[in-house]
Amino acid sequence: MAFLIAELGNKLGPIVWQLAPTKTFDANDIDAFLGLLPRRLGALALRHALEVRHASFHTADYVEIARRHRVATVFADSDEYPSFADESADFVYGRLMRSESACPTGYAPEAIATWAERARTWSEGGVPQGIPRVLQAPAPSKEARDVFLFFISGAKERAPAAAVALRGALDQAGPR
Repeated sequence: MAFLIAELGNKLGPIVWQLAPTKTFDANDIDAFLGLLPRRLGALALRHALEVRHASFHTADYVEIARRHRVATVFADSDEYPSFADESADFVYGRLMRSESACPTGYAPEAIATWAERARTWSEGGVPQGIPRVLQAPAPSKEARDVFLFFISGAKERAPAAAVALRGALDQAGPR
């Protein structure tokens, strides 16, 4: 794996660690795991995101541990998995999982516009409205953040069209 990571170089995005839906929150276990994640591979800085899939992670203790290790929690836009977007790293990682086959772009135009606005807000260091959190939202940092949003699950055949529509909505709005 180190060879693959090194070969990607500056094109490498966050490394996502997905936990099993049966993995419950254990503060000592998660703290130890996140502490083992490498921060660098040679000169290459590494960023990590943890996708928790059990409701027991919906706690302030978990958010504080993730923040201490500067590991992002994957925001899963899903009814099946925990969905909360407390900032814990210098980037945001989201999995948008509500694509619908009947919609040519997977998401309705209004939903695409909403996700474009949320992405812009996150990228500017803000806290988007309407996103569930564990802790009270901090004051916006106004420090730029990278935002990674992926259309996955749901109607997978619509994921490319959803991504193109989101990109179009972001481009159409232009810089703020």
